[in-house]
Amino acid sequence: MAVKVNFNEAAAQTHTALIRNERLMNKSLLRLSTGMRILNASDDSAGMFISDMLSTVAKGYDQGNKNIQTGISALQIAETSAGQIFDKLQEIYVRAQNAANDINDPVARAALQQEIRNFVDAIQKIGADTEYNGIKLLDGTFKDKYIHYGARLEQTVYLSVEDIRAQNLGAHIIKTSGYKAQALSMTGLTGFVSFTAPQTVSIGGRVIDASFQYLTNAYIIDAGKIAEEVNDKLVDIGFKAKAINVSVGERYTGIANVSGTATLTFYVGGKQATVTAETIVSLNELIEKINRAAATNGVDLTASADAGRLVLTSSKGYTIGLQVNLTTSTTTGIVINIHQLINDLEDKSTGSITAPSAGSATTAAAVKVGDLYVANEKEFTAELDVGGKKWGNYEIGGAAGSEFKNLYSIDVNTNEGAEASMLIAEIALRRVDNIRAQIGATMNNLQSIFESQKVAYDNTKEAESVIRNTDYAKEMAEFTTLQIRMQATIAMLAQANTLPQLVLQLLR
Repeated sequence: MAVKVNFNEAAAQTHTALIRNERLMNKSLLRLSTGMRILNASDDSAGMFISDMLSTVAKGYDQGNKNIQTGISALQIAETSAGQIFDKLQEIYVRAQNAANDINDPVARAALQQEIRNFVDAIQKIGADTEYNGIKLLDGTFKDKYIHYGARLEQTVYLSVEDIRAQNLGAHIIKTSGYKAQALSMTGLTGFVSFTAPQTVSIGGRVIDASFQYLTNAYIIDAGKIAEEVNDKLVDIGFKAKAINVSVGERYTGIANVSGTATLTFYVGGKQATVTAETIVSLNELIEKINRAAATNGVDLTASADAGRLVLTSSKGYTIGLQVNLTTSTTTGIVINIHQLINDLEDKSTGSITAPSAGSATTAAAVKVGDLYVANEKEFTAELDVGGKKWGNYEIGGAAGSEFKNLYSIDVNTNEGAEASMLIAEIALRRVDNIRAQIGATMNNLQSIFESQKVAYDNTKEAESVIRNTDYAKEMAEFTTLQIRMQATIAMLAQANTLPQLVLQLLR
């Protein structure tokens, strides 16, 4: 071997190994002290990129869950306030129901009206003032909002809370004010009331039945039937209907102005109830007979008295039809008091009938169609074409548009107003409850997303940790190896430094 003194190759190579070992041991020390396996891009460029992307996604999940929490907080405020509005609407409904009872005098109804107005004012304040951090929640401005929940673009939940202030709560309503007519017989009530075929109407674009059959090939228009059809077949598109039919006759003196036997046949809701009585029967006895016959035949008809008048009521608002067959020995001047038995009619001329001969049966008939209310949360039209006649305020044969009645339009000072007010309050209750249900469903959805993203966050952070963080067991073993190697390198460097001393042996 060559012996040199100017360059110690063994010492230089050992020193290089010492520097490399020192660098590796220092990096290992940093990994152990920081817990990070990747300290800079040179440690693991691909691993750094992957772990950085995972870190970004994890931070996105974390911020998304914070967004969800603030969104849930705002929705909780909105739902609680909407619940208060619902409670007050219930109170309005109950007071309207109370006012619909004719036992209340005008003073009592005025007091109920004032209570309702106070509740309406409270609803208006709640709807206008409810907010979250200055953002109004129930006044209609909190619409088309989004909560960004995810770590990526367009991962959002749509929010929209409708205006539930008193001025925008209520019902879109079409009201018909019923119809009444009389003739010599039920089949003679042609035109708007009696038909030879079933009748239909169109509400909200759907065709529904509008009549009951009361005789063979004889059908009668019925607000109660329409209300039943609406509540059964149109409920899925938000419709609610109510029919009211109360007939109050003129002051009762007798079925007819002559002695004889009268057969009264009531046609209500497709069913019949027949009463036989002397023409001079008292009002109380007549009421008892009517109620007994109605109960026996399952007819929705109740008779009562009011200041000497006969009151006939159908709880379902069915049309009340009545035909009187009179058998008497009188030959002239016979008057059947049909207007005393059923709602006062504009034309009473057909109530006076002259019998052609003694013992002949004379007849008179009258019908009263109830009032009909059809309501929906949204605006709608109805085609109420029935015989080309007027029904209420609408010209049948054309489209009748609904009219919006808000809570401020509630007026319970009359029975009719109270009944309409109940319908307005009921539709408002349904609307507020739907809004509360939507808010609750959104809150549940957000909570589910929160829990799902929390799991995703944990898993993403774990995936990042596998790449980025130090495995202490592995790193400590490597550090120990580097320590031993460092000590050995230093020892060998000392040995290498002594090699040039061999030259001195040659120079002796």
